[in-house]
Amino acid sequence: MSPQFLWITRVAHAAEGVHRATLGRHGPHAAAFFDLDKTIIATSSAFAFGKEFMNNGLITRQEALDLYLTKASYMLVGQSSEKMDTTRDALAQMVAGWSVDEVTRITTETMRTVVTPAIYAEARELIEHHKAQGHDVIIISASAAILVEPIARELGVDTVVATELEVQDGKLTGTVTRYLKGDAKAEAVRTFAAEHGYDLAASYAYSDSATDIPMLELVGNPVAVNPDRALRKHAEQHEWDIRTFKNPEPLIQMPGTREVGIGAGVIAGVAAVVTAGVLLARSLKRDKRSA
Repeated sequence: MSPQFLWITRVAHAAEGVHRATLGRHGPHAAAFFDLDKTIIATSSAFAFGKEFMNNGLITRQEALDLYLTKASYMLVGQSSEKMDTTRDALAQMVAGWSVDEVTRITTETMRTVVTPAIYAEARELIEHHKAQGHDVIIISASAAILVEPIARELGVDTVVATELEVQDGKLTGTVTRYLKGDAKAEAVRTFAAEHGYDLAASYAYSDSATDIPMLELVGNPVAVNPDRALRKHAEQHEWDIRTFKNPEPLIQMPGTREVGIGAGVIAGVAAVVTAGVLLARSLKRDKRSA
């Protein structure tokens, strides 16, 4: 059977009470493009379902721990472009052979307990604001569409543009066929806007990461949400809107503990130390093998 490609289109993005001038239903056709992780949700969609995948036998306890540690590092210090690529490759290999139907079942059944509590209330309000203005809402994410799609459904967003994974005979092959990061995400927005007749000058884009600056620069109304240091600096220099979403507090959950806000210094410190320890141990193992 020839390969089938997961390319799910769905949209979502948010901003609490946009103070820039908005266009009504009779103006140019505008869209609101939303990044997902740390913009709409106070977590990472790529790591959020790790415990549930473990409970359903898709990954081992050690793999689940690795996911939690990577998630903790991401929530605390973010990810560079190079780290994003490394994480992409590791996750792609991990899911090779997984049944698409099984992944869809797990994410759908656990969505309300795993991800829903981490959705920013401000993001929900902003999405509804854009809908009321007659704007189409699109979630555009570097995460795999198979993980983004149930979150979009929960938000009432009908369009997702996300990273594509190859599927063959109903199973993920571990091959990423389209990765929406940086310039690739901007190009996806440009193409999607051309296909649907959106006026980018009247449109909005929301993100927390400097890797999304190319996308933000495409629209007339770029908004930095909970921005990392590089994005905040760029936004200030270009007089972009900067918004802070606080409800809920970003969460980290370590195996065997309750979820806690990343503002908890003790947990943050432990997560950072443990992550460093794991990386060091792996490095030493690699060195021994190559010796």
